Amino acid sequence: MSKIRIAVAGVGNCFSSLWQGINYYRAKSPEQAIGLMHWDIGGYRPGDIEVAAAFDIDKRKVGQDVSEAIFALPNCTTVFCKDIPLTGVKVRMGKILDGFSEHMANYPPERTFVLSDTPEPTKEEVIEILKGSGAEVFVNYLPVGSEQAVRFYAECALEAGLGYINNMPVFICSDPEWAKKFQDKNIPIVGDDIKSQLGATITHRILANLFKRRGVKLERTYQLNTGGNTDFLNMLNRHRLKSKKLSKTEAVQSVLPQPLDPENIHIGPSDYVPWQKDNKLAFIRMEGKLFGDVPMNLELRLSVEDSPNSAGVAIDSIRCCKLAIDRKIGGPLLSPSAYFMKHPPEQMTDDMAFKRTEDFIAGRIER
Repeated sequence: MSKIRIAVAGVGNCFSSLWQGINYYRAKSPEQAIGLMHWDIGGYRPGDIEVAAAFDIDKRKVGQDVSEAIFALPNCTTVFCKDIPLTGVKVRMGKILDGFSEHMANYPPERTFVLSDTPEPTKEEVIEILKGSGAEVFVNYLPVGSEQAVRFYAECALEAGLGYINNMPVFICSDPEWAKKFQDKNIPIVGDDIKSQLGATITHRILANLFKRRGVKLERTYQLNTGGNTDFLNMLNRHRLKSKKLSKTEAVQSVLPQPLDPENIHIGPSDYVPWQKDNKLAFIRMEGKLFGDVPMNLELRLSVEDSPNSAGVAIDSIRCCKLAIDRKIGGPLLSPSAYFMKHPPEQMTDDMAFKRTEDFIAGRIER
């Protein structure tokens, strides 16, 4: 099989885990491949993914080889693969727009961005870079709340003819107008807002579905998350959280027999705890009634490394997007989006999304 060449916006913790993982599994056999949902997707293995272009706005990353930049501050994720060959691909200065929240300037440099003074590229320059790189799939890892910046790169991907993976909660794939743009150009897109491999949202969904299947009436629930990476620091600006909160809440509401009233469900980022670094703690409480209207409650504490948790899903979504390119399928990939993302164009139960994604990979269904 040919390689899958990707371009990325945002060389942060999530991409660091993804690029480490691609190199980590490159040296593994299928029997050693712990932690993957799929070893082979349509003939593509994890090590078949290559970086063709990368954009960031931090001066400690711009100009560095991708394999060096992923370890630069403020990245703080677990290092599980140190010996990564240089790619020959330098991180280029990206477009800032709203990709940097002003409140982050008040924190020490090791915790936040140090904006590069390299001139920002124009849209035409980004498109030219993408076309010249040979990239086929664009992977969006911009910070939560980067509405303008996400749309900027989506437009660039469209003009350059790249498939698009929208890992962030800015609604592109699930927005009918944007979906039509990708459909009209016959370019595949997967989105929006990545579900971690075993994160708070997928766990909350499974438990909510368990309540439904076992006849337990769910009356109230919350999910509170804390973390110490730049994602959580960025989200201290609550104005940037509107789409994130909507995405996470709809992901849980969609599996309930009837949506809970807004006052009975609270799901969203809670607070920034610097010493947690890339570790994310999720606290879930669910209150309901059993047989005979007898009350019950469930409390769960989940601790995960946030960025590797998402990389395990991104590595599959990239390969599914490449399959669509090979098959000349454009527009939203409904099944992979439902399985890999919190806010897809069409919500499905996790069982159905899994089955349909397997059918998509096998070529039994188109999208």
